Amino acid sequence: MDGCGTYLETMRREAPLVQCITNFVAMNIVANVLLAAGASPAMVHDAEESGEFAAIAQALTINMGTPSPRWVEGMEAAARGAAAAGRPWVLDPVAVGATAFRRGLGARLLALKPTVIRGNASEILALAGAETRGKGADSADPVAAAEAAAQRLAETSGAVVAVTGPVDFVTDGRRGLRCANGHPLMPRVTALGCSLTGIVGAFAATRPAFEATAAALAFFGLAGEEAARTATGPGSFQVAFLDALHTLTPEALDRGARLEAA
Repeated sequence: MDGCGTYLETMRREAPLVQCITNFVAMNIVANVLLAAGASPAMVHDAEESGEFAAIAQALTINMGTPSPRWVEGMEAAARGAAAAGRPWVLDPVAVGATAFRRGLGARLLALKPTVIRGNASEILALAGAETRGKGADSADPVAAAEAAAQRLAETSGAVVAVTGPVDFVTDGRRGLRCANGHPLMPRVTALGCSLTGIVGAFAATRPAFEATAAALAFFGLAGEEAARTATGPGSFQVAFLDALHTLTPEALDRGARLEAA
């Protein structure tokens, strides 16, 4: 693939409108992360308009974090709208294995053919129908344990699958990449994983899904590394992270991206 900086440069130049159906905890930080990176977020989730809006937006992201029946209707309508308009959409199957309600929702959304699926190892294992040790939205499984399941899920769904953790893994069923960018402070700030889903959507709006997802992972992780240079804890890290997303240049991303073939 081209240097990751090319993907960042394209995303910022086009400033894609990204429709984000995300959870109550994440809305503010997801919007701020997308704005800092150079995209344009829209938090449109109600079924009365979500499907219609998905045809206007350049990408859609759906996060299952705090589902309710009305929000589920909005998710499904938006996914159908995005598919009908040929727009990429990203599924974030938060805690998909935790309850029967979430398992059913995950299966229905998966049937609507997401372009990209991004989750932690336990979520990807659960979505693929494998045994998992997940604890709610937290992963109790290492990324390596989910790589084979991710590949199978990519093959059967047609989606690019990204398993995120200390070293991320992304596959389209044929190719695989690992991304080693990131910092241990990142999981200490709520909703950064949800925000990564938004960034993946922004990159996938402008470039092919596999390459765009890999570049998004590297960009997000490298911004975390930059933020950690000045942060003294999770609070200052969050502020520094937004600044790093805004100031990170394509050239710096090319130098700092740590991607390797899997």
